[in-house]
Amino acid sequence: MLALNAPAAFRPWLTAAGSLTARLKAHSAQFRVQCLHQRTARCLSDEAAAIGMHRPGRVWEREVLLRCDNTPVVFAHTVVPMSATAEDWPLFSALGERSLGTTLFGDPLVRRGVLEFARLREGHPLAQRARKALGLEGLDGADELLLYARRCLYRRRRGTLLVTEVFLPSVLELISTNKSKQ
Repeated sequence: MLALNAPAAFRPWLTAAGSLTARLKAHSAQFRVQCLHQRTARCLSDEAAAIGMHRPGRVWEREVLLRCDNTPVVFAHTVVPMSATAEDWPLFSALGERSLGTTLFGDPLVRRGVLEFARLREGHPLAQRARKALGLEGLDGADELLLYARRCLYRRRRGTLLVTEVFLPSVLELISTNKSKQ
């Protein structure tokens, strides 16, 4: 089904067309966003072309952990070109612990692009950042953690915004827990 041959349990999460925030809320009693940081940074080389940059450069970067019942289930990474204005993304700079997904899917001016999928290799910067956010950096076996991700480009007015969602293995426990409640 997917070129990356993700396990069947991951596929519904990777391919879901709607809001990931809404989906996670439906699978948990309590959902929250833990903002790790929101700052200027250099985008990753594979992100530059996707957001319309000729080469990697400075962007606004936001990284969060999405938690269901206090368990981190998704590491999310968002980049916005520095050329974007407050008119393009009016709420981005003030999100704090609020969900970006709720903002994106609630705005009629936002156009969602095509979902892209990947299994992140051990050395990929987002795999390293996800492990660090989980406190696994440098632990035995942490590099063997299989991480599957999807990303999507959003457009609003003249602005672009790229969201990458890295699904943590704990999302599978969330699924099995939810199924046992039904």
